[in-house]
Amino acid sequence: MLQKHRKLICTLLLLLTSVIWGAAFVAQSVGMDYVGPWTYVFSRYVLSTLVLLPVTVLADRSASARELPPTSRREYITGGAACGILLGLASISQQAGIQYTTAGKAGFITALYVVLVPVISLFLGRRPDKKIWLCVMLGLAGLYLISVKEGFQTGTGDALVMLCALLFSGQILCVDYFSRRVRNPVKLANYQFFFCMLVNLIGMLLFEEIHFDALRAAAASIIYAGVLSGAVGYTLQIIAQKYTDPAVASLLMSLESVFSVLFGWLILHQLLTGRELIGCGLVFLAVLIAELPFEKWIRSVSGRSASR
Repeated sequence: MLQKHRKLICTLLLLLTSVIWGAAFVAQSVGMDYVGPWTYVFSRYVLSTLVLLPVTVLADRSASARELPPTSRREYITGGAACGILLGLASISQQAGIQYTTAGKAGFITALYVVLVPVISLFLGRRPDKKIWLCVMLGLAGLYLISVKEGFQTGTGDALVMLCALLFSGQILCVDYFSRRVRNPVKLANYQFFFCMLVNLIGMLLFEEIHFDALRAAAASIIYAGVLSGAVGYTLQIIAQKYTDPAVASLLMSLESVFSVLFGWLILHQLLTGRELIGCGLVFLAVLIAELPFEKWIRSVSGRSASR
């Protein structure tokens, strides 16, 4: 009974995470009315780093109490730098792209990382399921309907968010690699946020001017993205995925794309055309097929039928 309730709680936590991340697209869109993309991303990850510090300390104590093998600082720095640089570049691509597209479209295009990750894994020696190629075709068809205009022209914002999806795919694979080699994944996340912050600090100093009045105006948006979307969202994901099937977890988190459209419509009054809605539907269908264990269900049903 306890295990059943725990699974339900974790499912709700992951659903909450997807809601938080979906609404973050709206917060990011609003924040761009006041500050530049480099300043925005730098500011949000400063908050993420600071808020996650006490969680990191608690997680370190928990790992020590369980007598898990220690991890050197060099390993945390190497992993954090690799993951953080990719996250920093992905975040700035997404933030810059949101200036020129809607929150909903940005959410759906970003969700293509669910399909891109196994495709990239193919070049790393991992053979993805055959169904992934169907997902790729559906995702590309959806992306075409969402982003490509007459004459095969893609909007600047859509192109930047496509780049973001590719970079996020690399970041996810990087996290998968390094998280298996460290004792405290939350500490790895904190190092990741730190290096992400440094990447955007360099961009902010090179390309933008800092105006504190503008930062104050964007404060609510930055706090949401930094504290809730960054630190809280990531921590909820870490906690819930301990007791949730990975395929189900990924599917629940990919619902951020649905919530990004919903919040964009409710809060920013951003509407999508019929063509774009069909494209969003195809992208979401690709995500569903990529994440749901259809083969396992078919084998299970076949096995039950045979036993009868």
